[in-house]
Amino acid sequence: MSARTLPLLFLNLGGEMLYILDQRLRAQSIPGEKARKDEWTDVDRKRVMNDIITTMFNKKFMEELFKPQELYSKKALRTVYDRLAHASIMRLNQASMDKLYDLMTMAFKYQVLLCPRPKDILLVTFNHLDAIKDFIRDSPGILNQVDETFRQLIETYSCLSAGEFQLIRQTLLIFFQDMHIRVSIFLKDKVQNSNGRFVLPISGPVPWGTEVPGLIRIFNHNGDEVKRTEFTTDGNYVTPQREGSFDLYGDRVLKLGTNMYSVSRPVETHMSGSSKNMASHAKENIVPNPLAKEELNFLARLLGGLEIKEPGGGETGFRLNLFTTDEEEEHAALTRPEELSYKVINIEATQEPGRRAELSRILGELEVADPRPASSGKGED
Repeated sequence: MSARTLPLLFLNLGGEMLYILDQRLRAQSIPGEKARKDEWTDVDRKRVMNDIITTMFNKKFMEELFKPQELYSKKALRTVYDRLAHASIMRLNQASMDKLYDLMTMAFKYQVLLCPRPKDILLVTFNHLDAIKDFIRDSPGILNQVDETFRQLIETYSCLSAGEFQLIRQTLLIFFQDMHIRVSIFLKDKVQNSNGRFVLPISGPVPWGTEVPGLIRIFNHNGDEVKRTEFTTDGNYVTPQREGSFDLYGDRVLKLGTNMYSVSRPVETHMSGSSKNMASHAKENIVPNPLAKEELNFLARLLGGLEIKEPGGGETGFRLNLFTTDEEEEHAALTRPEELSYKVINIEATQEPGRRAELSRILGELEVADPRPASSGKGED
């Protein structure tokens, strides 16, 4: 397991979350002059995006994130994204939050699987950050926050070897290995099977620095080439014309990690049968996890910089529905297997050592609760 994986996992999943939220907010927004008080406008959309990105790239939060550390459980990371999604006036019901997280994880899993070489995971991350910068191009203060994280990524990962990037890729694949949730976009594009597993292509560009397969070279004991043999391949391979840029600005060449929702497309998720069966075997054991103490400390550190913004004055929290109708959202909440409905550990994080110890002490008595307020405002109930 690589101790340098967490920042890449968080930033790429966060980028996918912002793509989805931006697409759904645009789809549900009403022109400002025509909108009622309880309806989304483009001003609301920009405010939500700015608030979430500001929180996501908080300096102290990034400092904690970039410290070398092992990945923690899916529930721990899900807690962070739940807090992050509610860092503005927007509110998501449980079913919509589940769907959002499903879309985020499956999209990034597909990108990791398709990376031509392990180092290209960094280019995928840069594509996400480039798109995030486009969301806040009119907010120079927030833009500086993102650029600072960009520089931190370059400083941290530019010196890593190919072997270290391979270890990062393997760590990510281990994290995603039991997740086989079907997504309509992938199913329609025939890159995902009905069981939720991805179909990997056998054609396309080969990794930068490698040659198109089809030639075998034979060398003698002196290292001199003595024979060549050609063979045919089933795939149609091409050599990439150039390597993607790993600088702050530049052409990434690789398209993985760009916004696939820029053109309006349905993004329904469906739970495959294999995932449901696996969920029954993946229930949380009632015996305390020996790593749970560290996970508590991890959450306490990270959540300290992720405060849910409560609406001020007479403002109400606006609800965003990731389903076509409220009825679909309610049906999804009722039919989703209980084992797969993520709960949130509500922790009041402080820097006091005594409080940290107290958090660890009450480990065996933790109550899992949903801290979100009752939905209200935009959308019909």
